[in-house]
Amino acid sequence: MHIFITGVAGFLGSNLANHFLKSGNTVSGCDNLVGGNIENVNKKVNFHKLECEDLEKLTLIMRGVDVVCHAAAYAHEGLSTFSPTLICSNNVTGSTSVFTAAIRNKVKRIVYCSSMARYGDMKTPFREDDAVNPVDPYGVSKVAAENILKILSKTHNIEYNIAVPHNIIGQNQKYDDPYRNVVSIMANLILQNRRPIIYGDGEQIRSFSDIDDCIFCLEKLLLDPNIKNETVNIGPDEEKTTINELFGIISNKLQFNEKPIYYEDRPNEVKNAVCSADKARKLLNYKTSVSLSDSIDKVIKYIKDNGIKKFVYNHPVEIINEKTPETWKKKIF
Repeated sequence: MHIFITGVAGFLGSNLANHFLKSGNTVSGCDNLVGGNIENVNKKVNFHKLECEDLEKLTLIMRGVDVVCHAAAYAHEGLSTFSPTLICSNNVTGSTSVFTAAIRNKVKRIVYCSSMARYGDMKTPFREDDAVNPVDPYGVSKVAAENILKILSKTHNIEYNIAVPHNIIGQNQKYDDPYRNVVSIMANLILQNRRPIIYGDGEQIRSFSDIDDCIFCLEKLLLDPNIKNETVNIGPDEEKTTINELFGIISNKLQFNEKPIYYEDRPNEVKNAVCSADKARKLLNYKTSVSLSDSIDKVIKYIKDNGIKKFVYNHPVEIINEKTPETWKKKIF
């Protein structure tokens, strides 16, 4: 099987590539290396440095591919309220380009990695048949790409599945990005003997997904001939935790005795965001195999093995006003 992965140098894409290579598949992929690292890319991957918006080049390098996993995204939900053009251009235009190139090459199936941001602010746990209600441009962009994929797939007779991962953590995750990845940000700061920052009161409720548990689900969504045209939450609904509790776990593991620094809430941040895993259990035989504690250990080990890093502000903030978080305006991280 020849599998094409967008964002193959990123966290999800690189882990997915490694998994499929171990299974004897051929893997090609692209990445613009803004949110990914070339060091993550397995030497056996047929790698192309490319923007997903480049339709003609994408069409060319996708020749001979059987299935496509679109994992590339500017996955910056909080930032999207202040850099909406950047986020929506990548997540809508870029995704549409990927779908178009795949259809031009007559691939059998496209799997799109969406986001729990599609649900917005509603009763938890979020279920796949809930009416989506995104509250920020990032969530809107992911839903728009979902809808475009459904329309194109129906029109051109291409199978699709939509994966809805949430708060994935583990090895290869970027930990020098000040805009996303709360576990990695906290661990990187504490390892520098710096106090982590928490927005709001820290009582936001989340459920974190280990990368290895997500890979199992994505494999089924990509390759199982009996699972098609489905939208599935992937990740656990156990071990719900607040951001304050998360800080406590990480600080205890690293024997850090100082308190976090609290800043004002980020606009449009959903207070409680937990997905149901019922459909994944039924359709994909999903089981949570890695505990939150063990998954955090993997993040800490990865950062220690690769060395602490200063935070890099790769993305511009397009709207700077009184509502823009001070941490971004002043580059506090």
